[in-house]
Amino acid sequence: MRKRLALLLVVLFVLTFSMQAAVAAPDDAKLPSVKILATGGTIAGKGASSTQMTGYNPGAIGVQVLIDAVPELKQYANVSGEQIANIGSFAMNNEVWLTLARRTNELLASDDVDGIVITHGTDTLEETAYFLNLVVKSNKPVVLIGAMRPATAMSADGPVNILNAVRLAGSKEARGKGVLVALNDQINGGRDVTKTNTTHVETFKSWELGVLGYIQNGKPYFYRESTRKHTTQSEFDITGLTKLPYVEIVYAHTNHNRLFVDAAVNAGVKGIVHAGMGHGSMYPATKEAFIDAQKKGVVVVKSSRVGNGMVTRVAEDDKLHFVAADTLNPQKARILLMMALTKTSDPVEIQRMFDEY
Repeated sequence: MRKRLALLLVVLFVLTFSMQAAVAAPDDAKLPSVKILATGGTIAGKGASSTQMTGYNPGAIGVQVLIDAVPELKQYANVSGEQIANIGSFAMNNEVWLTLARRTNELLASDDVDGIVITHGTDTLEETAYFLNLVVKSNKPVVLIGAMRPATAMSADGPVNILNAVRLAGSKEARGKGVLVALNDQINGGRDVTKTNTTHVETFKSWELGVLGYIQNGKPYFYRESTRKHTTQSEFDITGLTKLPYVEIVYAHTNHNRLFVDAAVNAGVKGIVHAGMGHGSMYPATKEAFIDAQKKGVVVVKSSRVGNGMVTRVAEDDKLHFVAADTLNPQKARILLMMALTKTSDPVEIQRMFDEY
């Protein structure tokens, strides 16, 4: 009798524990499906010691290792990963961009994918984010993240950024907001965000225009969104593109000359972005070079090296057929100009695009 009673108690304990585990365990069928596309960078970096914060080897760790390092992901999403590239983002190029964009669009067109997270080096993360903001054709969330400390570092910021990004990419709140950048518990838009500090974890900011929202305890809170065209509203399409038009940036300074403008024209550029002084101002000798370049069919866009504020059209721009970059910094103006040149070389039409995107 005692043996039967003991056996019954064991069975009841096992059943109770199993029921509690079933309640606690996430229902995989109800969890969002999030794909992580890895491109390398500091978030996948490896240093010689836990205190090495610079001079490490970026992109040394594969995507599955990054996923396995954050087991909490399983509570919030069905996560799988793909390795698109494994480079430091200082080596990012148009070929990787096109591959990444095509794979992103392919995955988002599937009912099996609810959102995408892209791990990326921070040096050019803002540029990839804006490029994707122009060419992704889905309202589903696309979230770019990186890290300012390598994966091997003490207090590495990569794991929490991955967890936050997966929860953001799987959320309904992030749909239709355009391509997002989520580091340091902040949500920024791909158009406006920029890297503002060489090493600090709070480096990504949208300057005066501000963050879109925050991530608190893994939950996204949005307070604003961009009014500029993006993703499904965009007229740009990479279908059939094998390369992007050649566009360079020329940086302004005192005692400037026409050397780099002429060199760019001789190298066959289709467009040049001028990182001008103040409100896009040009040094006199450089201005003459830009006028000559425009007469040869090169599209000239006036941006600013300042980092904040608008570059608006002035009366002279109509005469010289220059384009004003609005609030886009030089590196993002270059991306929009490249995409614009896939459709037209008319500066009037390209100005319309800069006014809308």
